[in-house]
Amino acid sequence: MARAARLREMMEQGLVLAPGVYNALFAKAVEATGFDAVYVTGFGTAARYGYPDVGLITQTEMAQNLKHICRATNLPVVADADTGYGNIINVRRTVREYERAGVAGFHIEDQVFPKKCGFMEGKAVIPMEEHVQKVKAALDARTNPDTVIIARTDALAPNGWEDALTRARAYREAGADLIFVDGIRTLEELDIYSKELALKGIPCLYNGGLVTAEDAQRMGFKIQILAGLSLAAVFKSATAAMQELNASGTTRQTVAQFGPPGKGETVNDILGVPEVYELEQRYDLKGEAAQ
Repeated sequence: MARAARLREMMEQGLVLAPGVYNALFAKAVEATGFDAVYVTGFGTAARYGYPDVGLITQTEMAQNLKHICRATNLPVVADADTGYGNIINVRRTVREYERAGVAGFHIEDQVFPKKCGFMEGKAVIPMEEHVQKVKAALDARTNPDTVIIARTDALAPNGWEDALTRARAYREAGADLIFVDGIRTLEELDIYSKELALKGIPCLYNGGLVTAEDAQRMGFKIQILAGLSLAAVFKSATAAMQELNASGTTRQTVAQFGPPGKGETVNDILGVPEVYELEQRYDLKGEAAQ
C-alpha cells in the first residue's frame, strides 16, 4: 500500500504517533524502534543548516531534506511545509515538490511570512480567508488524492481561542483533511482543543508530549507528533560527549555507540552495515578485491 493511503488507514484505526526527526539517520532510527510513522520538523531542518526557525530555510532546502528522509524509510512521512513558502502560487509548487519527495502528508500554516516556530513569541497570522484559499490551492494541486493536507493555525497565541477555533473550523470546511492548532502549552489548552474540535468530529493533529499517546487518542486526536524529540535528544547527548572529552580527554562512553554491528542497537546496525557484509559474502566482493 502506498504510504499516503497507509497513513489514512492508520488514522482510521487509531492515533498515529510520529516522532520528529530532521535527517535520514533518525528516520531510520524511528523505523527501527518500531513506530508506524515519522514527522519531519521544520525547526529541526532549520537547525540542521545552523539557523533558527524564523523563515530562513527555503522550500528547496526542505524538499531536498525530505527526499533523503523518504528514501531512507518505508514509513509514512508527515512534514512541515511552513506557510507554503509564499502565496497561493508558491503553495501549489510546494505541494508538488513534497509529493515528489514522497511525503504522505504535510501541514501549511496561517502565519505571516517570515514565520516563526509555533512556540516562539511574536507570531502573527494572515487573514483567515487568505489561508482558506491556500488550503483550497493545496487540495487542487495534489496529484495523489490520498496525500493528507493538514491546515495549521497559529492564531491561538496572538489572537486567542475564539479566533483560533473559528479559523480551524473554516479550514476544515474548506476541505483540509486534518486541523492543527499549534502552540498548545498547557493541559488546559489541550483540553479545550480536544473538546472544541477533536471530540466534535474534526480530525486533529496534536504537537507535544503533555499527555501519553493513549490519552491523546482518548481526547480524539488522529496524529500526535513530537517535533523536537530527536533534535533535543541529540543536542543533549552531543553536548554531554563534548563535555566528557573536554573534561577527561576521552570519549569511551560515546564511542561505544559505534561498536561492532549485529546487536541491533548501534549506528552501524541502523545504517545497514550487516546487510553490506551479507552482500559482500553473497557476491564474493572481498575475493574480487584480493585478486
